[in-house]
Amino acid sequence: MDNQKNLEALIKKIEALKKSGQIDLSTEEDLSIAVMNLISLEEHFFFTGAKTGKPEYFDLLNDARAIRKVLLGKMIDKHEGETWCISKHLLATAMRLIEVGTKLHSENKKTEAQEVFSQAYKIYSMFWGLRLKLIDVSGFKKAAAEEKPWTLQDIVNKLVDCCDE
Repeated sequence: MDNQKNLEALIKKIEALKKSGQIDLSTEEDLSIAVMNLISLEEHFFFTGAKTGKPEYFDLLNDARAIRKVLLGKMIDKHEGETWCISKHLLATAMRLIEVGTKLHSENKKTEAQEVFSQAYKIYSMFWGLRLKLIDVSGFKKAAAEEKPWTLQDIVNKLVDCCDE
């Protein structure tokens, strides 16, 4: 019951920040998707450069990386431990799982696709848990393993709504 009260207090605090204009989760959600795509571009430029032997693809990789660093820096401002790298890898993992799920879905493997989509959303929710300082890094393993009345996915569903402008 204390967890429920603490979560409700946290949600009220974040809602107050949203109303005051101090945090715009809709814009940040779009920004997180942009960062995911930039990470994918970095990977594609790498593989294309490696496969073709053309070094200009590595230059493009560096350009995409520079933009990604700036945009991620707008969301992860204070580095505690390895929060920067954790954030990057959470977003990269979510993006890849979304792509795998989409491919499975297009192959009419809908049950498998749903499992992968669920994993992608769980990882994406972990990113938001870190971004909003809802959990600390040491709590990731515990938070991912425990079933609570409010999961990180529940929090993201409630707080990050790209349609709420």
